[in-house]
Amino acid sequence: MNIRAKIFGGNSPVDEPLLRAKTPKGAKADELHSIAVPRETMRRNNSRAGDRHRLSGERARISHEGREIEVELLNLSGGGAMVTGPFEPLLWDRVDLTLGQDGTIECAVRWIREGRVGLEFAHETRLDSGPDKVASVLREVIARSFPELEFGEADDDGLPAEPEGSVETAKSSDDHRAALRHPLIWTGALHHDYQSTKIRIRNISATGAMIQSPDPVRVGAEPMLELAEDLMVPATVMWTVGDQVGLSFHSPFDIDLLAETRPTVAPASWSPPKYLNSDVLDTSLWDPRWNRGDLKEMQRELEGFLKR
Repeated sequence: MNIRAKIFGGNSPVDEPLLRAKTPKGAKADELHSIAVPRETMRRNNSRAGDRHRLSGERARISHEGREIEVELLNLSGGGAMVTGPFEPLLWDRVDLTLGQDGTIECAVRWIREGRVGLEFAHETRLDSGPDKVASVLREVIARSFPELEFGEADDDGLPAEPEGSVETAKSSDDHRAALRHPLIWTGALHHDYQSTKIRIRNISATGAMIQSPDPVRVGAEPMLELAEDLMVPATVMWTVGDQVGLSFHSPFDIDLLAETRPTVAPASWSPPKYLNSDVLDTSLWDPRWNRGDLKEMQRELEGFLKR
């Protein structure tokens, strides 16, 4: 452009402006999505579909009728899994799915179709310890967290009074305690990578735990697992599969400490993830087919088993 001609006039055929319009960079008018805003913190919850963890080539182990079988995980999250492998279960069969160290989940077969099997996870938190220890912890938890339920007195041995020398009754009592199911779910928080994530505890033992986390967790990270305000457990992340995370505790965990926490009661209703939808069943398999009762039934089963 000729600035002199622009000021004093001239024969230029093109009427050019003094300043050219700038080409916008980044955001455009009326287009909020035209520029990316960096996220300062990680996502706090999972707003995506419940069956988002589609897997490829992930292996796991299934325990079914005394057999250990290696299977391929096709999908995992939202309270269930889809697997395929060389086993032929029946509907409602109980199987144990092992994802890694301290990572065993009790499951029920929900559907079988074209070599694929849909598994529904047990709702309650699994306590991996001896039956006497589990019964003691459950009794203490119910007494502290649900004081409206009262336990009766036990005898000097902590067991119901039985005729002396009744081996059959003692064996039946031990088997009954070993088969105890409960409706309790423990939750907590995982402090890791400068953030805190609310998690659900799938199972817990003296050596480690498996948790369900909506946020990704790094293998090798050393988070702090918070079970209560004054109960912190340092751990190392050993493995992750989908939204399931395996933790190894730095020192042995006393499962009796769970009595100081307050669990929640598993809901009566349950919505399965899309990949577990079945034309055969519309509700959860665990009530009442798997003998998981409410707190009052649990109290009656624990009545007289252990001392207060």
